[in-house]
Amino acid sequence: MDMVNLKINGMDVSVPQGSTILEAARKLGIEIPTLCYMKEINEIGACRICVVEVKGARTLVTACVFPVSEGMEVFTNTVRVQKARKTTLEMILSTHNRSCLSCVRSGNCELQTLCKEYGIEDAGRFDGAMPESIYDDSSAHMIRDNSKCILCRRCVAACKQQEVAVIGANDRGFDTNISCVYGTELGSVDCISCGQCIVNCPTGALQEKDDTDKVYAALSDTTKHVVVQTAPAVRAALGEEFDYAIGTNVQGKMVAALRRLGFAKVFDTDIAADLTIMEEANELLDRVKNGGALPLITSCSPGWIKYCEYRYPDLIKNLSSCKSPQQMFGAITKTWYAEKNGIDPKDIVVVSVMPCTAKKFEIGREDQSASGFADVDIAITTRELARMIKRAHIQFNQLPDEEFDNPLGTSTGAAVIFGATGGVMEAALRTAVETLTGEELKSVDFEVVRGTAEVKEAALEVAGMTVKVAVASGMKGAKVLLDRVRAGEEFHFIEIMGCPGGCVNGGGQPIQPTSVRQTVDIKALRAKALYDADAAATIRKSHDNPVVKALYEEYLEKPGSHKAHKILHTSYVDRSKDTIM
Repeated sequence: MDMVNLKINGMDVSVPQGSTILEAARKLGIEIPTLCYMKEINEIGACRICVVEVKGARTLVTACVFPVSEGMEVFTNTVRVQKARKTTLEMILSTHNRSCLSCVRSGNCELQTLCKEYGIEDAGRFDGAMPESIYDDSSAHMIRDNSKCILCRRCVAACKQQEVAVIGANDRGFDTNISCVYGTELGSVDCISCGQCIVNCPTGALQEKDDTDKVYAALSDTTKHVVVQTAPAVRAALGEEFDYAIGTNVQGKMVAALRRLGFAKVFDTDIAADLTIMEEANELLDRVKNGGALPLITSCSPGWIKYCEYRYPDLIKNLSSCKSPQQMFGAITKTWYAEKNGIDPKDIVVVSVMPCTAKKFEIGREDQSASGFADVDIAITTRELARMIKRAHIQFNQLPDEEFDNPLGTSTGAAVIFGATGGVMEAALRTAVETLTGEELKSVDFEVVRGTAEVKEAALEVAGMTVKVAVASGMKGAKVLLDRVRAGEEFHFIEIMGCPGGCVNGGGQPIQPTSVRQTVDIKALRAKALYDADAAATIRKSHDNPVVKALYEEYLEKPGSHKAHKILHTSYVDRSKDTIM
């Protein structure tokens, strides 16, 4: 590889040809600030925050896109550079809603951080007219407040990367704004509620709908039995909100905090993940044996389900009819658990803590009320839970590690890896292979479907037949795979997750600044926490979960039974003609 030698702030550095000044500076431990930049997704040099001085150049250049050259001399922090960045920040603030004290991103806003660093309190000389702002709360999962938008277009790039592309820059000049086509509300277009725009936004212009007040109200209602469930990916990321390293599993402290918030029972969505495997593996084997629609495609991710309903309605027949683990948990809680404990399901409030903003949409879907009442009443994100813990002044870092409540707190290693791309596939294979062969697996690790690649595939020899499987995460990878299916390529089983890397990288997870997102593989670190938990688990196969076994024996009869289907399965709709897009 050809290398280029240059100097940055008087220090020699050698980098591969084609590198940018930004990348070269990082090699020296110098982080040049950016706002609009996202590697390979939004390299547009538009915000001008990353400007640096290059010896011999007449103007400042944008480090995020400017290529290095042999003998170049770069200066990243001169008076001229600092003055330019400060002026740019003042101009951004001149049209920015500066209600920082009440903003959900206060303390974790990239614009706020830069303004603090450069000593800027207001727009000063640039204060004046303000563009008309848009406040859009039409969708079930998020709020878009353009008064806090800085036109960095990172959300636009993230939405395009997801193969959704329902937002973009409209109008021109001073009136430029980020919105849907013709100014249409977000709730009227084919947004899949994945929330990737939120985690990539540097300010508070985009945020999930905060449902924590609904949780507080439920907890204060003495007539209600309020239980909470937590998805596997939450424990791998919640600690980041309390200064733990990325990828720290804080399950024990999370349980302790939820108990101190006042929930009657603290349960684990993982048990419903085990139930999902039982039903899904049975569904796969039934389709293979009886000529059902193949490939069978997983249904755990509501963002992916919306994408399929909007863009691939011809493949709805291939979707597993299994509810997601979130919904299965709620259904079992308001049926089996309610009967077992003599509680009227109308008096049970099921709260879910999810890494996913699309879960807020999912709880309102039709055919999700096994007891006659909504399976899940309130869905909050990992970020919302963190805010509740902080608001209650619970000293998270000082809490003891506590265990989930029984009976809906017992799960397996197979369930916990649901939060990582490939995890559902691996968990299903552990059960399906043992069912097909009638023999115990010597190793339950199917590493061929692990990793954060957008598309993974494998052909496995099982009981005398070749089982072809594939995994996709993020809709970009999903589109590649689904187009191959449409073209006639044969698979038996496909796992699709809506967010790149799976739920660990969901739209409801803690927000890391772009400097971290571009240099650290966050999704891999969070996934490792789940795989480590799986490796340490006493029981690693869903069909060995003792509570799941008892549940079928005393209530559901068997996987795929009429009763199991009524409680644990759902249906889908063709949304392809529902929007103007």
